[in-house]
Amino acid sequence: MMPPLRLAVLFALLPAALLGSSANSQQPPNIVFLMTDDQRWDNLGCYGHPEFNTANIDQLARQGVVFDQAAYAVAICMPSRVTMMTGRHQSSHRVGFVAPDDYTLSRPDFLQSYPALLKRAGYRTGFIGKVGFTVTEKATRPSTPSKHYYQQNMGDVFDFFAGSETVPTKDLEWWPTDDEGLEQIYRPGRKGVTRTLQTGEAMLRFLETQPADQPFCLSVSFYAVKHDSTSHMYLPHFEQFKNYEFPVPENWVEGDNEQLPEVVKDNARGVPLHRQRSSTPALYQRLVRRFATQGYTVDQQVGMMVEKLKDMGKLNNTVIIYTSDNGRFQGSHGLFDKCILYEEAVKAPLIVYDGRTDGTNQGRREDALVSSVDIAPTILSLAGIQPPTIMQGQDFTGILDQTQDRSQWRDAVFMEDLFLVDLFRSKRKPNVDEINQRLIDENKSYRAHGTRTERWKYFVYYEHEPPIEELYDLQKDPQEQTSLINSPEHAEVLRKLRKRTEELYSAASE
Repeated sequence: MMPPLRLAVLFALLPAALLGSSANSQQPPNIVFLMTDDQRWDNLGCYGHPEFNTANIDQLARQGVVFDQAAYAVAICMPSRVTMMTGRHQSSHRVGFVAPDDYTLSRPDFLQSYPALLKRAGYRTGFIGKVGFTVTEKATRPSTPSKHYYQQNMGDVFDFFAGSETVPTKDLEWWPTDDEGLEQIYRPGRKGVTRTLQTGEAMLRFLETQPADQPFCLSVSFYAVKHDSTSHMYLPHFEQFKNYEFPVPENWVEGDNEQLPEVVKDNARGVPLHRQRSSTPALYQRLVRRFATQGYTVDQQVGMMVEKLKDMGKLNNTVIIYTSDNGRFQGSHGLFDKCILYEEAVKAPLIVYDGRTDGTNQGRREDALVSSVDIAPTILSLAGIQPPTIMQGQDFTGILDQTQDRSQWRDAVFMEDLFLVDLFRSKRKPNVDEINQRLIDENKSYRAHGTRTERWKYFVYYEHEPPIEELYDLQKDPQEQTSLINSPEHAEVLRKLRKRTEELYSAASE
């Protein structure tokens, strides 16, 4: 474990190229990490869809760096959140929903996460919103115990906390417990304040209580834009979208998609969910209007936070990172859910705004291949802290400031999907490992892993017998409509990607 770093050492470690010309350039940067829930990458104005009306996030994009080739290492909430906090692949940390990778996050592993290391380096740390995973003294199974004991297991890492498991009312804990502002924000029975507005209020409260002479790292995990009931929306924001006809993606499928692999059609939960929720034009419009409403409400909270940072004189020494925990199909490929390794699930929105830059690096689109496993080491590097060797991701600060030798940067990212809905339904059964093996023996496993390069996407349902593979040319076929797996012309590409996937899987499993 790394020894604590004194602030003076932090100052010395800050990369000069990242400091810009700010008057605050001798201070460690403040860091705000913003994560939405289930927000698809193209449901934002800065990714080519202004109809979603995300003006404040788009402004961060115009003044920052927008990544066009960012991908999730795993595209479902619990393991994705742990991957971003720890800088490790799911095959390494093994925190997930289903056996055999259904462990909690151990305290020793949590203490190697970016918030814990920043705390030890002198940062004030805060967390607001959906936690989505559980920390226990030792890694235990199942990963979703009945009690989470956030303050007991995370209280020494977060100075300020207002979080719950999956929804705002489930196992909510907040501290400092004597903070009257937090008490008012989370008092039971408040009327007219939705979950996203409440999260915004807590963000501002964290900033209002921030000591002037201490750097901070605030991690915000919005509950939005997941779920679509009326109670999840701030209804005044729905008015602008309620009659709007959103464009329908080219790969949206009405009804069932007969082109999906049989193992997916017969077993993945995204298929029946699509029938129920996104398989007709009317269902599609209903959902996207509600997701757009929640995205707009998130955007308004981001705008208020930026204005607060300006008023405090902190914005020019603050790095703001915006992403989501995973994508969502919304009817593309005849699926509703996430997990499956098509672009709508695994392509990530990623925006990095650095208030310290002098303007020369603003408004840039970036095509470097980055992964969600890179978030933790990059946050630490921004703070001048050497990422621990246990982290598997790569620090992309050199991409941000354009000092990275691109010939030495990665040429591929690894993706995996270890979720099986039948196991999720059985997660508390004592014979869950036997059930897992039976699903594999009955050829019902659709676990998959694969590789994404700048041009190609390859993945394999590796527990199926025989294995089922898919290969796409993302330049010519960004909607992934034509698999090239049986194309003789692409046999060499396939051979190389098979080999690369096995290499990346071996490294991810360490």
